[in-house]
Amino acid sequence: MSLEFVPNRRSHGSYKWKKYPEDTLPLWVADMDFKVANCISEALQKAHEHALYGYTLPKKELIGTVINRLKDKYDWQVEASSIVWLPGVVPALNIACRAFVSKGENVITSTPIYPPFLEAPKFSEKTLYTADLKENDGNYEMDFDALKKKITDRTSLYLLCNPHNPVGKAFSKEELLKLAEICLDKNAIICSDEIHADLLLDENTLHTPIATLSQEIADRSVTLMSPSKTFNTPGLGFAFAVIPNYKVRKRFLRAMKGIVPYPLQLGMIAGHAAYEAGEPWLNELLDQLRKNQELIKNFISEHMPKIKYKPAAATYLAWLDIRGLKLENPYHFFLKNGVALSNGKDFGWPGFLRLNFATSEEVLLQALERLHKAYKSIN
Repeated sequence: MSLEFVPNRRSHGSYKWKKYPEDTLPLWVADMDFKVANCISEALQKAHEHALYGYTLPKKELIGTVINRLKDKYDWQVEASSIVWLPGVVPALNIACRAFVSKGENVITSTPIYPPFLEAPKFSEKTLYTADLKENDGNYEMDFDALKKKITDRTSLYLLCNPHNPVGKAFSKEELLKLAEICLDKNAIICSDEIHADLLLDENTLHTPIATLSQEIADRSVTLMSPSKTFNTPGLGFAFAVIPNYKVRKRFLRAMKGIVPYPLQLGMIAGHAAYEAGEPWLNELLDQLRKNQELIKNFISEHMPKIKYKPAAATYLAWLDIRGLKLENPYHFFLKNGVALSNGKDFGWPGFLRLNFATSEEVLLQALERLHKAYKSIN
């Protein structure tokens, strides 16, 4: 099994590659330029031979595979009834805001953060409070003092991202316990997006689902997972939530009605195949991502020292501190120079950029060279 790079995805209508002009290298939205594992392709081909695409419920084999995976990876025993099947994680963030936040109550999260975390409360007309993470020389941690100042008796939902998008941190058990203590003190539910849980680049880092820390925490938690980022199937519409507490789950399901469709049939087929047989492909992917991350670190250190970057423990996203360049709009500056990155302003932190390095070393090096040329023009 070998990792296969797709050099140009524009002819397939790729959102990542089609949004910007053809002379622009796209390292922005979080999908990868690698073909999926053979086990996924083969499972989808078999489904196409069946040639029926009606409404489909999760098969017992898929349910068992998910339950076994959570048990094997995290020693987390999940009941089938606790799983809510979804077409994606982002809809679930919006459902959580509708399900658990009443009029006059508020939502809180920690910035910088993946933009849908900032948008979901607004879409349901809920007040959002934010508390910045602490940053020290490229190291990030939860600022519990800032969080305690922002959270109120009217805060009913905390939106957590772990591993974190965009800074790539996998929070420790100690940090998660402290966060949960603050949230439980206010009786707030924790909705934890753990979609990047399998993308651990630091081999000494483990992922801890927050719901595994105690029964009390599990009873006030919604854990969102999906194979889509890990196995590069975001266009197939499959995710799931683990909601152990019946009353919490019932509120979530009620808020879904009439809004959220079933997960896609092909997404469930792909997800089942990935979880059953995709681990060798994933190991190859992680090796490539580690090489790419090292390439970024060395290139920036040698050629662009005013840009601050420290390799993260997880995800394929590099969070670049561009403040040293004193640019009015770093996103537009580098876009004009042929590289599309994600704008830190959209994550709540202007002066930063997010770079998706899940591509070939060749494309990544071309992009870094363009960044360097632009960098030299102002230094």
